[in-house]
Amino acid sequence: MAGSDTKSDLPSLPVRLGISWLTNALVLAILEVLLSGVHVTNAVTLLEAAAVFGVLNTVLKPVLRLLTLPFAVITLGIAWFFVSMFMLVLTEAIVSGFHVDGFHTLVEATVVIWLVNLILDFVPGPWQYAGKRGRRRSR
Repeated sequence: MAGSDTKSDLPSLPVRLGISWLTNALVLAILEVLLSGVHVTNAVTLLEAAAVFGVLNTVLKPVLRLLTLPFAVITLGIAWFFVSMFMLVLTEAIVSGFHVDGFHTLVEATVVIWLVNLILDFVPGPWQYAGKRGRRRSR
């Protein structure tokens, strides 16, 4: 089909993982700039937090979403917002030098991440080849 991506058109897995990692770093950097309650010690910590956040979202988040599916149905999806918040809490617990001050900031950070990812879904760029964005684009 004209205009559709084939598997051979996609960058290699290591390149896609690198793009995903840097995209997560961009999202976390945006959090620190926009929210006074999000603190990152330095660029190395930011990259470490981006890697941890990416792994948690890839491995743990789908499992938690499956486990919370009944609650998500009852709450019309609100339960999954708390799953997303939990990914930030775990990232904070694992990465020293990455900190989110309080529940209110955690809620704001989760909303900002959602908004940035929504924007990235519609803005052309290398992040279109990573994760769900790549699958959406290839349909």
